Amino acid sequence: MSPVSPVSYRGGTPRRHRRKRRNHSVPDSRVPRPRRFLVCEPRHFAVQYAINPWMHPDATVDVDLAHSQWQALIGAYRAHGHTVDSVEPVPDLPDMVFAANSALVLAGRVFGSLFHAPQRRPESGIYETWFKAAGYDVYRPESVCEGEGDLIPAGRYLLAGTGFRTTPEAHREVQEFFGVPVITLRLVDPRFYHLDTALFVLDDGPDANIAYYPEAFSPGSREVLGRLFPDAVLATREDALTFGLNSVSDGRHVFISPRAEALAAQLDRHGYVPVPVDLSEFHKAGGGIKCCTQEIRS
Repeated sequence: MSPVSPVSYRGGTPRRHRRKRRNHSVPDSRVPRPRRFLVCEPRHFAVQYAINPWMHPDATVDVDLAHSQWQALIGAYRAHGHTVDSVEPVPDLPDMVFAANSALVLAGRVFGSLFHAPQRRPESGIYETWFKAAGYDVYRPESVCEGEGDLIPAGRYLLAGTGFRTTPEAHREVQEFFGVPVITLRLVDPRFYHLDTALFVLDDGPDANIAYYPEAFSPGSREVLGRLFPDAVLATREDALTFGLNSVSDGRHVFISPRAEALAAQLDRHGYVPVPVDLSEFHKAGGGIKCCTQEIRS
């Protein structure tokens, strides 16, 4: 598979990326960090039930297209220097492809999942088996918790979503387990049922920045985000609804939905390099790039 080339979005029209010299206020030398990702092939992907507003069981999934799109994502990761591991998919678990929901891995420690929907609960044990075979101990949460879907490391903090899936009780478990300050954020729009559909982290380090869609959050949570991340990139409603915030950044390259053109243009102006990857078939189940990507942080 040929590598995916970076693209810029000036004037709303994609074109091959040609980096211009920037002034010193906008970093042109953002350094990507090689990542290790865990994914699951969409061999059994389908929309068989409805557990979020995007899912309609009568929707037809083009399985071949879904697989091709997923392969393009894996190819893009590898083309940009990232390691990709895979867990074997299991029949009758169509949402296993959304690997991000399986756990949070931070500093080599694994906090597992307990899914809200009974249809997905068997996934937890399968991912736990993979992590144990890879040499990790796995903490089993007592409260409903859906991994990186609602738990996002951001600099000094762990941002934690609630309102539709992961519970505040799980936030307390996470803080006790990792010893990292947890910031609870309440989601209020059911279309953004997981935190990773409304927010993603742009870079590492204590001064990490984020991109997010403010209207997905309660007023108090918006105020918290504004205080913690005054320089955050704010997405439009249109970009949020095209899964533009279900993106993955390595500190320089941002793997993003090609339909999130305004957001990609903003990222470009901030010195990031948008890498568009189309996962439109997975949108039918309420997922996108980040949903399909679990990061293993050693």
